[in-house]
Amino acid sequence: MGKIYTNKNVLDAAFERLGIAFQSFDNIYFSISGGKDSSVMLQLAAIVARKLGKKFDVLYIDMEAQYKATIEHIDELIDSTKDVVEHFYWVCLPLSLRNAVSVIQPKWICWDEKDQDKWVRSMPEHEYVINEKNLPAAWSEWFEKGMEFEDFILYFAKWYNEAHGGLTAAAIGIRTNESFNRFRTIISDKKERFNGYGWTTRVKLRDKHLNVYNVYPIYDWETEDIWGAVSRLNLKYNQIYELMYKNGLSIHEQRLCQPYGDDQRNGLDQFRALEPETWERVVQRVHGVNFGNIYARTSLLGNIKSEKPDGMTWEQYAVFLLESLGLYAPELRDHYYKKIKTFMDWYEKHEGVRIEDIPDEADNKLESAKKVASWRRIARAIERNDFWMKRLSFSQTKSDVERLQELKNKYRNIIYAKDTDDKHLRQIAEKLEGMNQ
Repeated sequence: MGKIYTNKNVLDAAFERLGIAFQSFDNIYFSISGGKDSSVMLQLAAIVARKLGKKFDVLYIDMEAQYKATIEHIDELIDSTKDVVEHFYWVCLPLSLRNAVSVIQPKWICWDEKDQDKWVRSMPEHEYVINEKNLPAAWSEWFEKGMEFEDFILYFAKWYNEAHGGLTAAAIGIRTNESFNRFRTIISDKKERFNGYGWTTRVKLRDKHLNVYNVYPIYDWETEDIWGAVSRLNLKYNQIYELMYKNGLSIHEQRLCQPYGDDQRNGLDQFRALEPETWERVVQRVHGVNFGNIYARTSLLGNIKSEKPDGMTWEQYAVFLLESLGLYAPELRDHYYKKIKTFMDWYEKHEGVRIEDIPDEADNKLESAKKVASWRRIARAIERNDFWMKRLSFSQTKSDVERLQELKNKYRNIIYAKDTDDKHLRQIAEKLEGMNQ
């Protein structure tokens, strides 16, 4: 089925759905993220619960790399709904999360004790926070360090229902116009519904149905409806959206991006623009490399002040450096990639050394004399931000200079004369600086 439009406004429809949920299910919990959608859903639920004399629970999964404004908003939601919330589950457990920043480390684990010195934030100290040190005994039967976020959601639902009995509603504040996949989740004819209500789907764990239904009270809302409800009902909202608006983002562009998610470039840049002090911790959090130094240089072609971690090969380090540069300037990454590919092709054609046979490191003297290929030699060239790639036996070309001019037009901080010790690059930089004054 597709969307069915009625004369009822979405606010009244949401209140009606919440009323049905409170009166039909034996227990109910609401999952929140600190974003505008789940925040509005929670506050609407509190309004309905007060009218019906009901109580409910709340699940908040804290993924560590969060805005300060988000945590402040969670605190104010707790305070404003405490009269109707029985249990607030603030989860700070080591879960495996997507890391689109790197192909070397496609996952990262939030709140991992062994990385405590790198945590973006300190562990919250509220009494309702659940972490490894106070893990409920019953959770130890199903929780595993590093389990996937999606698996945690399902096992929590199973545990919650078994602990409370009866029929459980798990309320989620997603809107179908935010994602086609979300729309398909709601409309799928294969989903089992509660009493035929199209805004519910039964939860399955390993092909077994649970006595739990996901309910989506605001699934048919538009972005304008969210902010309309905030204004009309004087609801609380995450102040990060005010900063986004002041930063030039329309209400349709405003999202709480995860910093290492699939839209990681926007996520990282958004953190940097809105909360610089949080961004500094965020960019140093993943992979153990001093990622902050790659980002924090005054010019893109300044030396990268990082060192290869002991647990990483030179090949992995070279790839990581390219990926890191690509987050900020994909054109610069691609420029280096083409040079490196030509370097590898030459060695395969003239020396019979295939790409897969290039050693991680070779004799230091031979590397210095540029007489042997190695991943260390490649990594060092990237690390030095050698635009001409002289360390890989290339020389400055006319096309390289033209490319540098193009990059200067797009990235004003591509290079400053003071940031390079290469004579020819410094001369070009001085010329470009003079042209742009």
